[in-house]
Amino acid sequence: MIKRLLVVFVLLVTALSANASTYYDQKNQREKQNAVNEVGFRILNANKIKYPMNFSYNSKNIVNANSSHINRHITIYNGIINYMDDEDELAAVLSHEISHSIDSSEGIMRGYFSFVPYIFTPRKFERKADKRAIDFMVKAGYNPVASIVMMNKAFPQYRYEFLSTHPLASRRMMYVYEYIYMKYPEYLKNNKYYDNIYYQNFLLTSQENRRKLQRKIETGKKAKYD
Repeated sequence: MIKRLLVVFVLLVTALSANASTYYDQKNQREKQNAVNEVGFRILNANKIKYPMNFSYNSKNIVNANSSHINRHITIYNGIINYMDDEDELAAVLSHEISHSIDSSEGIMRGYFSFVPYIFTPRKFERKADKRAIDFMVKAGYNPVASIVMMNKAFPQYRYEFLSTHPLASRRMMYVYEYIYMKYPEYLKNNKYYDNIYYQNFLLTSQENRRKLQRKIETGKKAKYD
């Protein structure tokens, strides 16, 4: 009897764990690499991006992705992939890094010195990459609201941004929300993520920033988000 109860308990725990798992964390390394390639090259091809780039999956549990300035090689780590619940969220991260790779390909000596302005104004380039990623996603058939969802679930919120290369996560999400609101409003009107807990949390925590957006629309004055 005890043995049967243990078997039932193990099966129940296994079932609950499977239900709690995310879209990618049950896939093996080869499957994750294939997924990264498929989404990445779909974005490149749909947007007719002429610069050669490639992608790699790294099994380290680091919540990060990056683009090499030297060879435009984009790496995405297991730690951030395991946050993802669909291909749209993977597309959000890859599109951002593709934007950085484009910037590192343009300029003197095929972009060899393109990293210099980034050193002095990194947050400007991060905002640019966030917004351009939305265009890339839409052109490739992905839902841009996934960018907000991904940021809210995976990106930490620091107290201040002046010591960081990135804007505050709350500001990044709001800049993206404003861009979608202005340029692709249909994704907010027919929002498949509306009941998503991470998107609902964004709506909760961004109430004042969204009021600032409404005042900006009504008055035409620039809004500074918190």
